[in-house]
Amino acid sequence: MDKMKPTDIINRWRVRGHFISIILAVILAKPNIYSLLSGIGFVILGLLLRGWACGHLKKEKRLAVSGPYKYTRNPLYLGNLIIGMGIVAGARSWWVLAIFIAYFLKFYPVVIIKEKNKMQQLFPQEYKEYSRKVPLFIPTLKPYAKAPDIRFNWAMYKKNKELRALIWGTIFWVILFLKMILF
Repeated sequence: MDKMKPTDIINRWRVRGHFISIILAVILAKPNIYSLLSGIGFVILGLLLRGWACGHLKKEKRLAVSGPYKYTRNPLYLGNLIIGMGIVAGARSWWVLAIFIAYFLKFYPVVIIKEKNKMQQLFPQEYKEYSRKVPLFIPTLKPYAKAPDIRFNWAMYKKNKELRALIWGTIFWVILFLKMILF
């Protein structure tokens, strides 16, 4: 039996940890109308960024440098950060904030580095130049000049299964809303 690499173990636990964190966020949440409205604003922004990125992402077929990839090499993970901030705001709980910070710092640096290494391996020359011009995570205001004029593609959005994030996000907010009015 092959031994799993530490990065594979972290990636596997990232998904499990996500579900555990969401369940804890629901349990520990103390939402009110103001926290829900501010939180949902962040979540919508994060989902829009993720959706925009998915409409430009052809996994492992070509280096994504169009759409939001012109500004950051990791718009999906940046979208997750924004969504997480929305969950924290909506939950209105210091415990949820602590869980989110611990989760994000435990998993995302490893995942981002793994992704970077994979792109360097798949697209060595392209990625070398791209990485010199576009930041790893925090977006730049200056778009990548060599980005092709590729338009958002709904078929890629669907293929990348981004609709699941929208569905699960909606379920989470319905549960928080119900918690606010029932408890």
